[in-house]
Amino acid sequence: MTARDWPVLNEEPRTADLAPALVGPHFMVEPADDPAGYHALRRRVFVGEQGLFDLTDRDDRDDDPRTVVLVARSARGELLGGVRVGPAEDGPDIGWWQGGRLVVDPAARGTLGIGPALVRAACAYAESAGALRFDATVQRRNEPMFRRLGWQPVRHVTVANRPHTLMRWPIRRLTALAAATKNPLGDLLAGLAPGGPGFIGDDGAPVPGSDLIAACDAILPSMVERDPDWAGWCAVLVNVNDLSAMGAAPVGLLNAVGARDAAHAARILGGLRRASEAYRIPVLGGHTQLGVPAALSATALGRTAHPVPGGGGRPGQRVRLTADLGGRWRPGYGGRQWDSTSDRTADELQRMQTFVARAKPSAAKDVSMAGVAGTLGMLAEASGCGALLDVARVPRPAEASAGDWLTCFPGFAMLTAGPLADGDAGPAVTADCGELVAGSGVRLRWPDGEITGALDAGVTGMGMAS
Repeated sequence: MTARDWPVLNEEPRTADLAPALVGPHFMVEPADDPAGYHALRRRVFVGEQGLFDLTDRDDRDDDPRTVVLVARSARGELLGGVRVGPAEDGPDIGWWQGGRLVVDPAARGTLGIGPALVRAACAYAESAGALRFDATVQRRNEPMFRRLGWQPVRHVTVANRPHTLMRWPIRRLTALAAATKNPLGDLLAGLAPGGPGFIGDDGAPVPGSDLIAACDAILPSMVERDPDWAGWCAVLVNVNDLSAMGAAPVGLLNAVGARDAAHAARILGGLRRASEAYRIPVLGGHTQLGVPAALSATALGRTAHPVPGGGGRPGQRVRLTADLGGRWRPGYGGRQWDSTSDRTADELQRMQTFVARAKPSAAKDVSMAGVAGTLGMLAEASGCGALLDVARVPRPAEASAGDWLTCFPGFAMLTAGPLADGDAGPAVTADCGELVAGSGVRLRWPDGEITGALDAGVTGMGMAS
């Protein structure tokens, strides 16, 4: 995309320019099946009317098969305008998208709000495709319109001797997830200090006077109700991951099950039984109640003489993500739960679960409800610093968009800070993808050197662990 991509729009009414068929408030914005009409309109406006290009306004973004054209059509089907959106660079889509070539038919400018509607549709489309950064370079006279729509100016630039502004649409997906899952914890847990000094807010809690680590998780009731076998599996998975993040070997599991009837309870316990066998952690006991709404929680015990804290990092240390990229989206949870574990052998699971204990990093946290970015924010917060995440270096499955991968539950994924004594995590891959820095929060670093905000401050409000 060039800085000429967003043309000059006349947002003042021009009744004399309106064709009678276009008068009225009704139009629809939708992806174009055939962009030929849109390209013809672009040439008429950008080449013929505005003289922004000599012969053609087409470029390599038009040839990228990932580029999508959104068009506005009247109730009668006439083309009123269009815009294109798509990944900003060749190669893998890393979540950096650009909008461009916004055009409105001269006969429809300024009266129907077509230009703003196309911009809003472009923002929504980019976000739904998993974009975490969405840019546009606009002619300076269009900056006020973009500001009114919520866009933020980044800097002034000059292109083809014309003043432009690089604008950015604020995507709040990462902050929204942190707000929904972790932000309230500091106030809720005030005075409890879970984990004790050095381990406040950790994945597990050292049991005083012993080498035991305790972890506890509850499964969403809606998931227990509609997918009981998977819920049972996950009750073991999330607890074993919590123990693994602290370098602890699993000792045993306790569970509490609520179900509407015996058949439903059997499906929950069936998934839990399969997982306990796969992860080689015995079920020591628990409680089962029938005739009640679906509910499931589990407590796991592990053992280590040297627990790895989530808050052991320091500014200047490199951040690594170790993740199992195998598997698929869990049916019914596309974009939210990545199932990389249910088809793994017990030996493969064992190799991944012992990774932190063998690697001995300064800090470690398993990626769960807060996603990769939110979990990194918690590690940084507990370490008393901030973090930079290099988006293009984060390992992820080809089937997952950047936005989905940084906000989903990934099955097995560990964030670590500091050097690793042993980097072998079996089928999981490890990549250096960031660093801890002075300050607070998490920022995203992109291949062009731009840094965008992700999380402005601490994720939980629980502060530094020690």
